Amino acid sequence: MTNPLLSDWDTPFGLPPFPDISDEDFAPALDRALADARNVVAAMADNPDEPTFSNTVEALELMGDGIEKVLGPFYALLGSVSTPRRESLERDFAPELSAFFSEVTMNRKLFGRLDDLWTRRDTLGLTDEQARVLHLKHRNFVRAGARLQGAEADRLKEIKSRLSVLGTQFSQNLLADERDWFMPLAKADLAPLPKFLRDAARAAGAEKESDGPAVTLSRSLIVPFLQFSPNRGLRRKAFEAWTARGANGGNTDNRAIASEILKLREERAKLLGHDTFADYKLETEMAGAPGAVRELLMAVWKPARAAAEADQDKLTEMLRADGLDGPLEPWDWRYYAEKRRVAEHDLDEEEVKSHFQLEAMIEAAFDCANKLFGLEFAPVENAPAYHPDVRVWDVTRDGRHLAVFVGDYFARGGKRSGAWCGAWRAQRKLGGEVRPLVHNVCNFAKPPEGEPALLSYDDARTLFHEFGHALHQMLSDVTHESVSGTSVARDFVELPSQLYEHWLEVPEVLKTHARRAGTGESMPDELLRKILGARNHDMGFQTVEYVASALVDLAFHDRSAPEDPMQRQAEILEEIGMPRAVVMRHATPHFAHVFSGDGYSSGYYSYMWSEVMDADAFEAFEEAGDPFDPETARKLEKHILSAGGSEEADVLYTKFRGRMPGVEALLKGRGLAA
Repeated sequence: MTNPLLSDWDTPFGLPPFPDISDEDFAPALDRALADARNVVAAMADNPDEPTFSNTVEALELMGDGIEKVLGPFYALLGSVSTPRRESLERDFAPELSAFFSEVTMNRKLFGRLDDLWTRRDTLGLTDEQARVLHLKHRNFVRAGARLQGAEADRLKEIKSRLSVLGTQFSQNLLADERDWFMPLAKADLAPLPKFLRDAARAAGAEKESDGPAVTLSRSLIVPFLQFSPNRGLRRKAFEAWTARGANGGNTDNRAIASEILKLREERAKLLGHDTFADYKLETEMAGAPGAVRELLMAVWKPARAAAEADQDKLTEMLRADGLDGPLEPWDWRYYAEKRRVAEHDLDEEEVKSHFQLEAMIEAAFDCANKLFGLEFAPVENAPAYHPDVRVWDVTRDGRHLAVFVGDYFARGGKRSGAWCGAWRAQRKLGGEVRPLVHNVCNFAKPPEGEPALLSYDDARTLFHEFGHALHQMLSDVTHESVSGTSVARDFVELPSQLYEHWLEVPEVLKTHARRAGTGESMPDELLRKILGARNHDMGFQTVEYVASALVDLAFHDRSAPEDPMQRQAEILEEIGMPRAVVMRHATPHFAHVFSGDGYSSGYYSYMWSEVMDADAFEAFEEAGDPFDPETARKLEKHILSAGGSEEADVLYTKFRGRMPGVEALLKGRGLAA
């Protein structure tokens, strides 16, 4: 039979034909795609003609189309419907892909042509975008080792290959720990929990083929369990399993992997002429250097720690009032913080969730995009999908097709934890107009059959966050894929996503879309006031757990790699004065952002860096007097969402806002300002 990954796809909008693809198709298709790409690279390198932007840079831009066609559907399946076979393929592909990309970036003849163009760049008559693409392409080759020779070049290839293997192993170990653990609940354990949590526990137990309800390590289940279960022993058991992911000994333990990754990153950076990996990594980011990152994080850390310590004292008093001795423990924090929220803001989580139906929040995200950017969303019937839960929409503006948006919202076994946005196909104009296929994945608790899916307010923020990333892809309007959509500095990429979260807090949006399940009644004004009044509840805790993780990430990479990362982690937390009852959001053995790949290594701070901008950016709408002000939305699309990485991030932001912001808006937004 014909391998569908090597054929043209006769599907709506060129979506991957998932029902026709088998796991056995991927390896031969990737082999063919890599062979074809190698032929293209060889032809470019041996081209006797003088290097031009077209025959070198643009040829490089188009070289990987066949590879992307295979890997787009593969990684969609791997992240959302993982199986042992797919994980085995991932382990095979990781070093194979690393070797290929090393071949490209360390091909001396190919780099010579690129270097020649770089030397003559001022005489080539390039457009601004072409000049930017040439700059990025040349810089990427240099940072990938194109100037190294002999033993140093060989060693760098070995390091990159080994890192690809270790990152894959780290993420697979984490998934295995998350997939395999669950805690059965007895009838008495279930009774005190709110209905939405009882339903989620029953659904989780059924999926695990348990005799009854269960708690799993899915965030959408374990966090509300820690909030609402009065059984302190069960909270401790669940919390310790959650925080022990990747550190349980045996084949899935990630501690030795993290140690080796840090040492190899340091060696890689030094081969490329940098003192530390953080110096190497931050060279291309907005922050520029580790000192700037630490300055921002510490400016936030000090007021956040003070707020968390004050909250810790109040929660300890509540613990004492329950007749419990000893200190407040990490597995107590969410339980007493929820009781405090009820007491101080009169908020009932079950009442809140009854107004946040998944379908309504999807519509809310779409409606905001329509009001801001004129986008329309129409369901695509009979679209090929990899799972029955997957939804597909055609995105248009003024009747013109702009993108396909794919949503996969429910948690399930074999699905990577967390939430993310990806593009199976990115926007570009080079070689003909290509419109993007954009993919949002979340892990919300699936409701019983026939009942609506209800979200927490935090879940709804996550949905808006990932949709903000999707807008960055869908509204992209550049020529070259390498600067398309989210192809921007890591500490800029979170700006559109975090900015979009602000529209969930707009009263008009909540009044329109936050309607009670079953009755369709609009959210009462009093409940709306309470929700908005409590938006900074427990913000000291939330900020401390995040900033602590970012500071540990930075400290791992801005000095010599530690012999024992766990010991170094403990030392850093002691140095910064981590409150006793708060733990890092992501401890080292399950810090997938940092160790599953290089994406957020030395870069976990970037959410906070972007938040400085997103708080300031939304103030532009507030200053205009309208959260949907057309002129401000037009500037946001023109200078941020459609521009991708076609200019430096600070240039783009300044074009939108007229200046770069300070940390004050962030502290004000989090309720941490003096």
